[in-house]
Amino acid sequence: MPGKGGCTSEWIERLAVDGEALGRSRGGLTSKIHLAVDRRGLPMSILLTPGQAGDNPRLLPLLDAIAVRRDGPGRPRKRPDRVIADKAYSHPSTRVALRRRGIAFTSPERDDQIARRRAKGSRGGRPPAFDQDIYAGRNVVERCFNRLKQFRGLATRYAKRAAYFHAEITIAATILWLRTDLQDTP
Repeated sequence: MPGKGGCTSEWIERLAVDGEALGRSRGGLTSKIHLAVDRRGLPMSILLTPGQAGDNPRLLPLLDAIAVRRDGPGRPRKRPDRVIADKAYSHPSTRVALRRRGIAFTSPERDDQIARRRAKGSRGGRPPAFDQDIYAGRNVVERCFNRLKQFRGLATRYAKRAAYFHAEITIAATILWLRTDLQDTP
């Protein structure tokens, strides 16, 4: 029985091609789905990355992919009123970028960032504002992931090509939107 040493099969290594959103880890090949949802928990924007890729660098491209059509004339709405995210997205550079765009941001500060700010003393600045009641609304993202995982092909990533996997996610997201629209009609 081989020990935990990572992925050793040659055919699996050949699958981990750049651009296919497959990353190497001790458990084998993994993928990460970055998801932006609306207040109802319906997908608005989806990005795929290799499993070992960080979350924070993907937030702004994820937000840039959102476009909500207006009822009347005019350009689509591209900027949300607020972003609620977990600790993975709480880097100071993200806070600055969202502040420049005029987007309110609610995310707990990571422990290492708190320690770094405290080590600077009075030069470390004030801690960012954090509202626990607003942050409680972040669970809509987790509920959306749980609904997407009901589609077996997404939960296990049977499709190894990123284009096919993204298409599966898009179809599942469309089904979630259609289910909600059907429930809303009298």
